[in-house]
Amino acid sequence: MQNIYGLAIPETLAETVRPETTALVVYDMQVGILRQMKDGAAILQKVLQTLEIARSAGIRIFFMRHMSLPKKMAGVFQLKQMMAWQRQSSAENVEPWFLRDNPGFALAPELAVRQDEAILDKITFSAFEGTPLAIALRDCGLKSFIICGIATEIGIDPTVRHGTDLGFIPVILTDACGGGHAEAAERSMANLAFMGDAMLCTVEELAAAVSVQ
Repeated sequence: MQNIYGLAIPETLAETVRPETTALVVYDMQVGILRQMKDGAAILQKVLQTLEIARSAGIRIFFMRHMSLPKKMAGVFQLKQMMAWQRQSSAENVEPWFLRDNPGFALAPELAVRQDEAILDKITFSAFEGTPLAIALRDCGLKSFIICGIATEIGIDPTVRHGTDLGFIPVILTDACGGGHAEAAERSMANLAFMGDAMLCTVEELAAAVSVQ
């Protein structure tokens, strides 16, 4: 740990993931998204391992959920996005996939969210845009966040980038982040590593770092 101007700058993974300074962000582990993922079952198991590590260490946990607005409320960009993702040429033919009453909107039941853990909904790809996540992290005095879930190239990449712009240190669990498109996910992870703003580690490395607290 370096100290300068009254600031403590973490240098190692163990210094970055201390329970009093970090949180775990579990990104979009929803039923309707998991079933679209080729490696969904494997990523779910890694996320469950991560949750066990975080819960045992007393790390605060935030679960994100992607939410669709009713079609009439969706707006220009949301409708255009649905057309692209659903491969439709007319906005008349698209349907919101993640409405609150849609079974696919729910988090995977295996996650077993606890009373002292938070669930935040969003209509954006960055977990920080339009949600209270940054406010909650700052109010708890947290300096970093660990992130896992799906999908790397869709939501984890922009969340990590946004998080660094907000002054947080991201820790990306490389083997607990799944991609919907393998090549795109690999490009995202490689670029995040190249940028150097985030720390990248495996679930096993996280467990070792937490164990030395």
